[in-house]
Amino acid sequence: MQYGIAFTPLVPTLVLWIGLAAIIVIAAILLFSRTRGALIRVAALALILLALANPSFTSEEREPLSSVAAVVVDKSPSQDFSTRARETDAARDDLVNRLKQLKGLEVRVVEAGQADGETDGTKLFGALSTTLSDVPTDRVAGAFLITDGRVHDVPADAAALGFKAPVHALITGRSDERDRRVAITVAPRFGIVGQKQTITYRLDDHGVTGQQARVVVRRDGEVLNERMVGGGQTVNVSVDIKHAGPNIVEIEASPLENELTLVNNRAVVVIDGVRDKLRVLLVSGEPHSGERTWRNLLKSDASVDLVHFTILRPPEKQDGTPINELSLIAFPTRELFQQKINEFQLIIFDRYARQGVLPTAYFDNIARYVRAGGAMLVSAGPDYASVTSIWRTPLDSVLPAEPVGVTEKPYLAHLSEIGKRHPVTRGLEGSASEPPHWSRFFRTVNTRNADSPPLMTGADDQPLLLLSRYGEGRVALLLSDHIWLWARGYEGGGPHLDLLRRMSHWLMKEPELDEEALRLQVRGKQLVVQRQTMADTVAPVTVTAPSGAKRELTLNAGEPGLWTAAIEANELGLWQATDGKLNALVNVGPANPKEFSEVTSTPDTLKPLSQATGGDARRIAENGSVTLPRIVPVRASSVYRGDGWLGVHMRDASVVRGVGVLPMFAGVIGLLLLLGAFAATWLREGR
Repeated sequence: MQYGIAFTPLVPTLVLWIGLAAIIVIAAILLFSRTRGALIRVAALALILLALANPSFTSEEREPLSSVAAVVVDKSPSQDFSTRARETDAARDDLVNRLKQLKGLEVRVVEAGQADGETDGTKLFGALSTTLSDVPTDRVAGAFLITDGRVHDVPADAAALGFKAPVHALITGRSDERDRRVAITVAPRFGIVGQKQTITYRLDDHGVTGQQARVVVRRDGEVLNERMVGGGQTVNVSVDIKHAGPNIVEIEASPLENELTLVNNRAVVVIDGVRDKLRVLLVSGEPHSGERTWRNLLKSDASVDLVHFTILRPPEKQDGTPINELSLIAFPTRELFQQKINEFQLIIFDRYARQGVLPTAYFDNIARYVRAGGAMLVSAGPDYASVTSIWRTPLDSVLPAEPVGVTEKPYLAHLSEIGKRHPVTRGLEGSASEPPHWSRFFRTVNTRNADSPPLMTGADDQPLLLLSRYGEGRVALLLSDHIWLWARGYEGGGPHLDLLRRMSHWLMKEPELDEEALRLQVRGKQLVVQRQTMADTVAPVTVTAPSGAKRELTLNAGEPGLWTAAIEANELGLWQATDGKLNALVNVGPANPKEFSEVTSTPDTLKPLSQATGGDARRIAENGSVTLPRIVPVRASSVYRGDGWLGVHMRDASVVRGVGVLPMFAGVIGLLLLLGAFAATWLREGR
């Protein structure tokens, strides 16, 4: 119980203050003039003023509230190094038991810092704030952090904590730890395909000096550079950007003796390869209804630099018109097909037939260009089956099929079984229904001796789309010139944009469209293994975590030609996968996570904040065994640490369960007090 006096004035407070001033003046006059009965008169006036103030005796029944102490347990990946995990668990159990023995103390335990692929660094104070969010500040007794000291959300000052209580840091690990890491100092995010980018890294050694390491630089698993580097030395390395999309560069240093961990001996840089302007050469034969389909497609892509020539005046058309009166540009055959042919990423022949414009030697140049890594697409019409077909040139060695005639009749294109698996044609809009929701074509070029199975079939199940590889290059053969019917929406049209763009990108070796590929993708907190194949079965895939732990996965069939499996991405860093033939890499979380930038334990990071709150940061496992200081309850102090002990601020918070009020001047008691005062004054005056 707690007792007190409360005032509930019957008049405004100003009136009371005026009355008090008047009583003081009257008392002074009476006392200085030595008037008899002055004290009795002043006492009577004071009782009247006190009655107007309406005082009451109060009694409160209070229930004491417990103080709250928080224990934040660091479960970040760096806590798994050496014996820290064991030390952390032992310290948590011992500390919680000691705190629970203190009467009037509530203990809250929270684990924080777990790797989730999204959070960069160890965040403990966010978890502490959440744990104490429903606790009034006058009940917080303190906080204990069990950690290796590598915390990345330390408040700038004690005021930012939101409470006034000691924060103690219990540090796992030992002071003699040694570690080596590769630190990336400069790394580009993007690079032009075919050009070089420079990465700058530094080798940092902790706990040791004067040693060298062998540093290996890899791009997508291929060794680019190997050299000896001393501790503290900064090195520049040049990297070729080989392909579009992520180019994963690993920089790995040899380990130290008795090193704490090998995780940060390897740094990862992900450089997104972007293509410069793609140079495409489009050569059209005689004008036809679908001639502008290719031009419109390529011109709509800002990343494509299109060079388009249409053969409007072949050499045999001699009508006597003077050359200087013609507005036609001479076809620069020698410049395009001999001098600058290797500058093009793709050559397209749109219904082109031999018209005496290109000498045979230039067709031979094109065939060599393809085998050396170039790309060619042939959109064929009746010209391909004519006596002037480009098949009857040296190009026959890089064309997928020999023409034998033309079929003129309406039909619906279909995906073949191979086409349903191939990434170029898989999942085309409208292909899932039977028949496909596409408009009809009316012409197919018949072929024989195809050197690859068709992705799409036309009239009488004749091949309609063939994709082939020759040497390092690729060729696509579209055996109908009616794709423009889809583009113009005839009978509802068809997915011409998706089909033509995928074909073009496959020809230009976009990795996402490879027939055989193994990929790793991060989706939320999951690591997805994806195997693209044209085969009916796939081999198991071995996944290697950044820590070196291996796991074999059996993939499940999904879409045609696509097999997948998923596991939890529970470690930050570079993950690897292989099925024995193909390899894949992906980085989970930041390319160089703060969690592994510095891994040696230290009390120095948390000591300034701890001491500012009256707490302390100290090691608990220096000798290999966990030794906690005594936990002492402290009622009021500015320092909660000492030699061999740490304190918690025990609070006096309580909640009111009942209140009793007794007015002093109400009823008989008040009446008797006032009557007594007046009677005493009257008696004194009467004498």
